[in-house]
Amino acid sequence: MVWESLYNAIVVPALYVVFHTIAKFDAKVRDGIAGRRNVLGKLESQLHSAPESKNTVWFHFASVGEFEQAKPVIEAIKYDSRIVLTYFSPSVHDNVARYSHCDASSYLPLDTRRNAEALLRLIKPTLLVYSKFDIWPNLLWSAARQKLPVILIAGTLHAKSKRTLPFLRPFLRSIHRHITLHCTISESDAERFRRICPPDARIEVTGDTRFDRVYQRAIAVEPGTELLPGQSTLSRQVLIAGSTYADDERVLLKACDLLRRDSPNICLHLVLVPHEPTPGRVRQIRGILSLKGLSCVCFSEMTEGMNLRDTDVIIVDTVGMLAKLYLMGDIVFVGGSFHGSVHNVMEPAAMAKPILFGPTVHNAYEALVLQDKGAAQLVNNANEMACLLKDWLHEPKERVRRGLIGRKVIEENLGATERTLTHLRTYLR
Repeated sequence: MVWESLYNAIVVPALYVVFHTIAKFDAKVRDGIAGRRNVLGKLESQLHSAPESKNTVWFHFASVGEFEQAKPVIEAIKYDSRIVLTYFSPSVHDNVARYSHCDASSYLPLDTRRNAEALLRLIKPTLLVYSKFDIWPNLLWSAARQKLPVILIAGTLHAKSKRTLPFLRPFLRSIHRHITLHCTISESDAERFRRICPPDARIEVTGDTRFDRVYQRAIAVEPGTELLPGQSTLSRQVLIAGSTYADDERVLLKACDLLRRDSPNICLHLVLVPHEPTPGRVRQIRGILSLKGLSCVCFSEMTEGMNLRDTDVIIVDTVGMLAKLYLMGDIVFVGGSFHGSVHNVMEPAAMAKPILFGPTVHNAYEALVLQDKGAAQLVNNANEMACLLKDWLHEPKERVRRGLIGRKVIEENLGATERTLTHLRTYLR
């Protein structure tokens, strides 16, 4: 195959060079390279101690969001299948390590033909499932040679994706012709997949499994639950800023400055949840807050019974808490939207919270839906954010109205997991 030869002769060596070059400057990439050492040996050890099953289902995903989309499907079939997980990004490594519903897991090694064939020999999957889009050609071509069924779940291809560029379509068709079934989150995504798939590709709209996931997590949190030590002493309205980067925080903190200057009668507690709360990031945030004269405390420093009445900012310097923390917010800002791509807007919507985010939301179908319905609002800069905060903080009924719209959007989109499973189960023994 011409495309397979070109990919292995040009792209794979280039990827190796690029990753190792970037690793000299980027600790996250270095972690990914280190984590890929001896992945076959690690997987072999895990599989050796895993129970036998008539089905072995191999799920692959890029990072945290794609893992969340796979979880409802994994947990529905785990009792009669052996579950193997592979992933690309170091961001999801700890999340996977804590996950109890799999039998083996590891980074996906570099996509060489040799690695792909070795993984297939080792795992012996009944079915290979990709979540969202992190499709690697050699793995797919090798699976096709073994006549292994391959399913894409929660398939997403946003309107600005470079994958839809005309000159890439012949190459992508050579890959997607080997995917047995594409399950997409929306009809618009299905239409974009049709552009990069051969005419006979099977494409079904099943919805986004994350709607089911976030809804179940939301209803499991009891109202009135104390999520932070000393939460009962909070004396102001609460703004939750979830999964933020430095770019988001610059806009957010400037908006808060403008709000304090123009509306001194409005007082806020800001609960700031960085996307990656490394010690370096936390020190950076504390330094900025100190220069602004804002008092702050980190979650790791908090103790039962402490008084948070005069605390301006709470920095959540641990992971895994954000989805529940949205419950205590009056307003939610979702990060990533001033950095590169907005993060999970479903979680605050499931908690019936009014949502605001920055201009970079093209990657998230659900953000566009929430904005269109009136549950969320896009702001382009700190001035717009400050004006919106002022309006919403003065009007509790408007906040409730928008929050309920968001919850309704979540409820209207439930059922994607079962629709996906209806298709997936036909490929299991």
